[in-house]
Amino acid sequence: MPVYVINAYDIHDFDTFKDYPPRVRPLLTKYGAKVLAMETNPKALEGRPRTMNAIIEFPSEEAVNGFYNDPEYQSFIHLRHDSTSNTTMIVLKEFRPESGKN
Repeated sequence: MPVYVINAYDIHDFDTFKDYPPRVRPLLTKYGAKVLAMETNPKALEGRPRTMNAIIEFPSEEAVNGFYNDPEYQSFIHLRHDSTSNTTMIVLKEFRPESGKN
């Protein structure tokens, strides 16, 4: 069952952050992930949006964990940590309402 990673964070050091996306893209592909939406200037209905907001679909929770714990990702995760703040990264399972139940 697919799962979705929702990322939201503020980028405060664009010079450092610019090296992160080109390194993360191949790893997302390696784990079968698809970026469904990404926005750096979102419209807020409520609250304060972050500088970077993304929804990424992974084929499974195991794929998310494999991606996040991959030694290659861990070798450059500091680029995101050092250049961003106010990070929220959550994993959501696909919603499948049970038929016939209220």
